[in-house]
Amino acid sequence: MKRLLLGNEALAQGAIDAGLSGVYAYPGTPSTEVTEYIQKSKTATKLGIHSTWSVNEKTAMEAALGMSYSGKRAMAVMKHVGLNVASDVFMNMAVSGVNGGLVVVVADDPSMHSSQNEQDSRFYGKFALLPILEPSNQQEAYDVMHYAFDLSEELKLPVLVRMVTRLSHSRAGINLKERRVQNGLKLPVDTSRFSLIPLYAKKQFKKLVSKKIVLIENSEISIFNSLNLKKDKAVGIIACGIAYNYVMENIGKNEEFFSILKISQYPLPKKKVKELYKHCDKVIVIEEGYPLVEELIHNYFDENDKIKGKLSGDLPLTGELTPNSVGNAIGFYSNNTGEIPDIVTGRPPQLCEGCAHADLFNAINTLLPEIGDKKVFGDIGCYALGALPPYNTISTLIDMGASITMAKGAADAGLKNVIAVIGDSTFTHSGMTGLLDAVYENTPITVIISDNSSVAMTGTQDSIAVGRLKNICLGIGVDPKHLITMVPLKKNHDENVKLLKKEIQYEGVSVIISERPCVRLSRDKKEQIKQRIASLN
Repeated sequence: MKRLLLGNEALAQGAIDAGLSGVYAYPGTPSTEVTEYIQKSKTATKLGIHSTWSVNEKTAMEAALGMSYSGKRAMAVMKHVGLNVASDVFMNMAVSGVNGGLVVVVADDPSMHSSQNEQDSRFYGKFALLPILEPSNQQEAYDVMHYAFDLSEELKLPVLVRMVTRLSHSRAGINLKERRVQNGLKLPVDTSRFSLIPLYAKKQFKKLVSKKIVLIENSEISIFNSLNLKKDKAVGIIACGIAYNYVMENIGKNEEFFSILKISQYPLPKKKVKELYKHCDKVIVIEEGYPLVEELIHNYFDENDKIKGKLSGDLPLTGELTPNSVGNAIGFYSNNTGEIPDIVTGRPPQLCEGCAHADLFNAINTLLPEIGDKKVFGDIGCYALGALPPYNTISTLIDMGASITMAKGAADAGLKNVIAVIGDSTFTHSGMTGLLDAVYENTPITVIISDNSSVAMTGTQDSIAVGRLKNICLGIGVDPKHLITMVPLKKNHDENVKLLKKEIQYEGVSVIISERPCVRLSRDKKEQIKQRIASLN
């Protein structure tokens, strides 16, 4: 059977067919389609696979570990910056190990199409001493899931699967395998390894470190790593993950002139690397993201001038790889950068027509001449576009939840009329703890929760915050007199400006819930939200 699927969808189908019992995730481009595919899959529904969105990446990974503890196969899915949020449990579950198979899928975003940075998640896997799999195409994205879950249960370790934007969001025909039945409930025989008090953690960490040899041996024999040596010894290529496609696209019929080591499983297969290095006069390392492999090979060998890649300047250190940049490095083109001509102008993203965030920004901007600019701290979501023209409202945008805590720090420094703008889903993801800090000291900041009843930026997924924001704020300790709801509409502009001005002048914590559903929500979805809110009241 064959299906035409996105890389993310192929990976998701692979997980279903590998005996998955639960996927835990928080929406984040370019990873979102993995979980959405499972949520929409009739097969997954029939099999009872758990697929509800989690409040953030940390809770997602902890829940996945809990399912694994119970003996079943689980998957945690996130984008690269989400792994920062989940890094606490990620590092520690490498020490505790797993019971049922546990696969962590992370989609990196080279070129920052929708992200704050270009971080390379392979470094997290290396840091945690875990096996890493990096598919080179959509078929491998499917196949690698069967292998990853088996490997996880064999080694009793989590396995990191790294995707990148270009692979996640492109389609190919996929050959499907026979579906494996789900694991039954089976608790671990020894639970002490999951209790990471120092006595047990020290023993577990020694076990983890001792598995390094086994991990390298697995990489040496992995079906996803292959070495092909040719008679021509001038150039050898190490191609990692999707970079292998770019290499083969350039080489075409000239394959006989290039020895190639394809790598899709880490740690590096040292024997294969050494064999290629000795065979060739020059070795070019082509990898999407940071020069992880290139740096490691420099450490393995002394003749550093023989190794070329991002550190040598033969490939760009930032942005996505392209067939042109790879072709330049191999030597097929001469200074062909493939740069976009000046006549083509980039079009920045814009808020949708009728967006509630726009009316909120217009209200805030009316007050800026009076309260001063550069005092509005922003967060991650559609409303991040408030940092761009025509609004230019927001001055900071760092990470999920940072608006409230940065606003608090600025107020602690003596800054007056400080505002934090955060979305409903981002607030429950990472903003609640920052608000508790502010409430504890009654810091003079105004927190505006721009509530559009969805995780709008990534496709209007369900927001766990719907119908709960007011009670959460009251539970945290916000003064009911300064917990205000407003509706961001043009007709309410003057009233909203007056309300904002009053709360900004308050010398303590003030929370304003700016409440209007996303314009992209369907009528049915809006009705479901109304019913959900009614059931909570």
